[in-house]
Amino acid sequence: QVHLAESGGGSVQAGGSLRLSCKVSGRWYLSMGWFRQAPGKQREGLASIQNDGTTMYADSVKGRFTISKDNGKKELYLEMRNLKPEDTSMYYCSSWPGSMGVLLAPNMWEFNNWGQGTQVTVSS
Repeated sequence: QVHLAESGGGSVQAGGSLRLSCKVSGRWYLSMGWFRQAPGKQREGLASIQNDGTTMYADSVKGRFTISKDNGKKELYLEMRNLKPEDTSMYYCSSWPGSMGVLLAPNMWEFNNWGQGTQVTVSS
């Protein structure tokens, strides 16, 4: 069993930065990642990381967002820079037993564990 708890969301102006954290309780899965979902839109995979530290990113955030983890603390992070109004969304932490590529395969998300989310609002 696993419990994921996100924190670090908030309101920021365009061009600003935020750092999201996700505390993991219970099992530490092979891959973890960050997703977001805005009202009326489909959930979107943003960044994932495997146990060996390999990462992958969606094109929409590549170069602006950085995913990292601290195995000792059992925490996952998402550093977000140069935020844009279109980044406004609920951000979710997730873990799953498959490879990091599951990030971009919505049909495989049925085995994902999800946190409750943290809201990020970017104003222009």
